[in-house]
Amino acid sequence: MNIYRELSSLPRTLSASVATIGNFDGVHRGHQGVIAEVVARARQLDHTSLAVTFDPHPARVLRPDASHSLITPLPQKLELLAATGIENVAVLPFTPEFSKLTARAFASDLLRDTLHIQELHEGENFRFGYQAEAGIDSLEALGKELGFTVRVYSPRLLRGGPISSSRVRNAIASGNVSEARALLGRPFAIESHPASGRGYGTRYTVPTINLAPYPELLPANGVYVTALTVGTGPSAETFDAVTNVGNRPTFGADSFTVESHLLNFHPIDLDQDTPLKLSFLKRLRPEIRWPSTEALREQIGRDVRQANRFFNLCRLLTPPPRSASTPETLQES
Repeated sequence: MNIYRELSSLPRTLSASVATIGNFDGVHRGHQGVIAEVVARARQLDHTSLAVTFDPHPARVLRPDASHSLITPLPQKLELLAATGIENVAVLPFTPEFSKLTARAFASDLLRDTLHIQELHEGENFRFGYQAEAGIDSLEALGKELGFTVRVYSPRLLRGGPISSSRVRNAIASGNVSEARALLGRPFAIESHPASGRGYGTRYTVPTINLAPYPELLPANGVYVTALTVGTGPSAETFDAVTNVGNRPTFGADSFTVESHLLNFHPIDLDQDTPLKLSFLKRLRPEIRWPSTEALREQIGRDVRQANRFFNLCRLLTPPPRSASTPETLQES
């Protein structure tokens, strides 16, 4: 996937594109469906496929005093977009000046003259132009005038409601990581590093890892079944884990941490720069102030047993990988 971070860096090969534009926060199943259609349509027309997104998120420019934690920070979002098969991503700097483009200027100067869009795929709630002045009807009208077509999508529905970034965000913020997983099509995950000052060395022998402070969206305080991937590439290892998100109230003064206890731990190479990916699979319970450390220890034992049952059931229900030599009839049976 080619990534372009400035309009001036766009190559001339983007002379005819099938595109979609959005923040794509979460790259949820609704986004994935639209992008799959963009990729397929580009191949059909022998055009290039293009996703256009923004950095920073427009909400952080237009409402700087409001809190807006991201489901997927830009590096993670780009990884997820790459997995869709899209050929090109333009990451446009969203500035106060850019936000003041009129709807017509957005369509003519950006979509037609700079991005050379031939066909634009958007959800029916798409807004553009200064103060979100225009909607999908205006986009279709401008497209007819300026020479590009618009394909409009109704929201994809799941479990009685539309899939949207705000719905994913609300599910995560409330601790409902199971709903978030259904909406995203994968477990909600954060990427970080080990917390500093914890004595991490070349060889780490304690089965508890604290994540460095994470500035974006986290699930509600509580205890979760998780999977923690340590490192990247062929040497990466993924451990079953139980993770506490919160302030550890049983120990007195609040001290917020994301702390993972690895269930199938063995000594590993780890330092403060080691990449970590923490995937949230199931919420076990809210965070509770226990009357004693002994009561907490007993509850942790119950949490670990629940998590082990969860992982054992997952492995029981997961089919073995297909062998290249296995006949198709046997694979299907």
